[in-house]
Amino acid sequence: MGDVILEHVTKRYADVTAVEDMNLDIRDGEFVTLVGPSGCGKSTTLETIAGLTIPSEGTITIADREVTKLPPKDRGIAMVFQNIALFPHMDVYDNISFGLRLRDFDKEEIDRRVNRATEILQIQGMTDRMPDELSGGQRQRVAIGRAIVREPEVFLMDEPLANLDAKLRVHMRTELQRLHKELETTIIYVTHDQAEAMTMSDRIAVLNEGKLQQIAAPLTCYNEPANRFVAGFIGSPSMNFLEGELTADGIVTDDFAVEFDVAALDGYGPGDAVTLGVRPEDVHLEENAGELAHPTAAFPAQNDVIEPMGDEIFVYLIVHDLEGGGQEGAVTERDPDEQVLMSVDPDTDVGMDERVSIVFDRSRLHLFDTGTGDAITHGLVQPARDVDRRARGAESEGDD
Repeated sequence: MGDVILEHVTKRYADVTAVEDMNLDIRDGEFVTLVGPSGCGKSTTLETIAGLTIPSEGTITIADREVTKLPPKDRGIAMVFQNIALFPHMDVYDNISFGLRLRDFDKEEIDRRVNRATEILQIQGMTDRMPDELSGGQRQRVAIGRAIVREPEVFLMDEPLANLDAKLRVHMRTELQRLHKELETTIIYVTHDQAEAMTMSDRIAVLNEGKLQQIAAPLTCYNEPANRFVAGFIGSPSMNFLEGELTADGIVTDDFAVEFDVAALDGYGPGDAVTLGVRPEDVHLEENAGELAHPTAAFPAQNDVIEPMGDEIFVYLIVHDLEGGGQEGAVTERDPDEQVLMSVDPDTDVGMDERVSIVFDRSRLHLFDTGTGDAITHGLVQPARDVDRRARGAESEGDD
């Protein structure tokens, strides 16, 4: 069983706490990715699991054995690092089999394990090559093969694709998923690249400042982020955040209002400061509002910067303020970080500095506590009067 359990693991260096009260329960055969910005504690967490670092507090269990103070060789793990440290004077076969030869495995068993690893990694015909004869991706496969032959309970991977070019990283992501399917072994993977985390993982653990923010399936972290940090970190481009205040009828920001059933919120009410979150793909032109089941009221904006991306267009919007009822007001000068980013289809006709009307997909809006950053709700419930109004409008159209 390759389950890994961290209970209240903390690691301090002098006056710096690198990991604080970390609790993780990773199941046998699971692919879990630790993701977060530089300095968030993800590599330190991995090192404590590997035994390269002893935690200041807490316990670590691997395969039902407490290993908190055991050396790496006794933990049943194998590790692949960011830097591909192959022996330059050894061929592929000797690099892969080096650890087995140190442990005095017999030649037949070494051959069996090396052959299996090279077959899984599709480098069967390269065992007599030297490292300088290999491409970057091939060298990384050799490093992974060196881990595979140990037949560990758990694979630990610390940003193994970081030094590869963009195209090769995408290819190796696919290879690692195939490897996980083939081996059915627990993999704990560290990266700062959210695309790697989202595409490869059964679950992702989002870290910030040494603390676990959320551990869940990738789409859960994307659609139901536990707090503002997770919402902003997961997803590219990042979620838009707009500061506002709750009223009896919904939320009011400096630039617009969104009505919803505030009474449905647990523990929040008029006067509370909240942050509205909306992803760029959930911002729509008013002309497309009919395609949405739950659009908000439209409000004006102006295209500021347009970025064609091929499969989509990113439009940075400056919104009008509410003076003059939100109609034809002067454009509000804003810091770029406060603009609203909208993603539209590549065939959408958008012009620079063009004035537009936009709506949000109400069912995809998020509310966060401005003080703590914790998520309040995902998806805003329409007020009953708005639902009734829409129903009456549909009946009127039917009468005509």
